[in-house]
Amino acid sequence: MNNNVNKISRRSFARRSSLALAAGFLAPVRPAASAPDSGERLAMFQEVSPKGVVCLICPNECTLKDGELSDCHNRIARNSKLYTMAFGNPCAVNIDPVEKKPLHHFMPGTTAFSIATAGCNLACLNCQNWTISQTSPDKTKNLTLLPAEVVRQAATGGCRSIAYTYSEPVTFYEYVYETAQLARERGIKNIMVSNGYINREPLQQLCRYIDAANIDLKSFTDSTYLKLTGGRLQPILDSLKTYRDEGVWLEITNLVVPGWTDKPDEIKQMCNWLAENGFSDTPLHFSRFQPQYKLEHLPPTPAGILVKAAETAKAEGLKYIYIGNLPGSGYDDTTCPSCGKKVVDRSGYRIVTQSLAGGKCSCGTKIPGVWS
Repeated sequence: MNNNVNKISRRSFARRSSLALAAGFLAPVRPAASAPDSGERLAMFQEVSPKGVVCLICPNECTLKDGELSDCHNRIARNSKLYTMAFGNPCAVNIDPVEKKPLHHFMPGTTAFSIATAGCNLACLNCQNWTISQTSPDKTKNLTLLPAEVVRQAATGGCRSIAYTYSEPVTFYEYVYETAQLARERGIKNIMVSNGYINREPLQQLCRYIDAANIDLKSFTDSTYLKLTGGRLQPILDSLKTYRDEGVWLEITNLVVPGWTDKPDEIKQMCNWLAENGFSDTPLHFSRFQPQYKLEHLPPTPAGILVKAAETAKAEGLKYIYIGNLPGSGYDDTTCPSCGKKVVDRSGYRIVTQSLAGGKCSCGTKIPGVWS
């Protein structure tokens, strides 16, 4: 996935937006637990146990005693209650083409108002945004941007959607949840760019307001998931099914890391599972690895391996396959699986031409997605 963050300075952001505290924003599930600009709120999905307060947002299910910080770096226990430290204090704000998420079948050619706070519930060795994902909100330079102001700025900037992205939006769940509700009321779409490491109940509740998601399927073996990310495979597979079943438009990214996730048999197994579990129409993005973070010693993914992965996916019955971070691969465009016509022509993140009418190719084949 080529969705690295380009952080903007406080001054440049102020020039394009008015950073005022928003009064009367919606708090649908939990009341505010501190001053509006502190970044802390009482966390959703928690319970008290004899060993401490348990966070139920993701499969890590951190159990914390007072003063302890969660694995994702942004939940803290105080007086036997759990608080998120990531509310209204993004460390990254930008306007991106929706194709950068990447989403190729969701409102192509539009822009997404993209935000992130510090924190992530995985610890990927290859993280491209590790300077914000592997730290806490009290250690990053943040803006004050409450949910109502996020929505206002998105509308003012002409953005059709808001993307929760760059780090891991599961870890700033409450911020996403309130912002997404307000965005829905304004007719602005909501996008999750996520590792999919989230428990079923919180995800189902969030899906009521999420319109599209790109989920990283980082590997297809539990051992590789553990060694590469610190997480497990099954929760991500479960999340894919939940997003689909809840009616969220879904696309999947698989970063092909040399020596880690480039094994042909594993790629075939992954594609076969997707086809057999109802994801044959779900766009799959194979993404080229670039040396990052703790895997700087590895080379970029060879082009031939990425093309072979795409051919494998096609042979297993997947219909919409893309290769990211590899210009000229021949896998940038959307092609009708029935007649072979190019229905969306792309150059990088730019749409050159689009020849869909009512979401259909000229041959009459419906191309799944949200096209307007």
